[in-house]
Amino acid sequence: MGLMKRFAAGAALVQVALLGGCDKPRPAPTAAQGAATPAAATATPAAGATRPAGPERLILAFGDSLYAGYGLDRGQSLPDAIQARLRQKGINATIVNAGVSGDTSAAGRQRLAFVLDNLPRKPDLVMLGLGGNDVLRQIPPAETRANMTAMLDTLHQRGVPVVLTGMKAPPNLGPAYVAAFDGIWPDLARRDHAGLYPFILDGVIGNPGLMQGDHVHPNVAGVAVIADRVTPVVADRLTRD
Repeated sequence: MGLMKRFAAGAALVQVALLGGCDKPRPAPTAAQGAATPAAATATPAAGATRPAGPERLILAFGDSLYAGYGLDRGQSLPDAIQARLRQKGINATIVNAGVSGDTSAAGRQRLAFVLDNLPRKPDLVMLGLGGNDVLRQIPPAETRANMTAMLDTLHQRGVPVVLTGMKAPPNLGPAYVAAFDGIWPDLARRDHAGLYPFILDGVIGNPGLMQGDHVHPNVAGVAVIADRVTPVVADRLTRD
């Protein structure tokens, strides 16, 4: 069975709950809400290997439950695993995990500026991973594209490079939807010269040994597979400029 058939059959994506929770976009956070907001509460440095020498590279991991570590213990999220691998490579990286379970691209667009403004300094890189909840809701791809474009424009205006971790639509949504949705990430990567990992669940979705019981979120072993594949993309983009 091919990857995308497993994606549709194993996860039953259009019927399952949103990636980790909230089914309504949250209102845009304000500075007055302070640390009580979801963004501030989840924007914490990932754990990882011993810090190597050299200047610190600050990375913001901005996404949904696939970044937040839904169903995993503290320290087991994808940003944690990538931070550890970067440090093992000798890159003094600190990743701030601003993944929020349930976020759509619209919700991410609402909170991005707030999260950036509340970091200790401008990040050296942003990992941007949203879209899974959009496809679960069957949000029109044009809306997802507009939201992703707006976030990339914000990051470009602030002079922050980006790595996109993309999403794909299951084939049972029809060829027109799949083509429009799947094309968002490679198109924007070309437009913005961003790093790209085309499908964050590649090699993991549909494999019961690498997925949690909901068939949507990776387990610790699945996170390790994703981190092994995404880390070189992050390292390349981080050291390119």
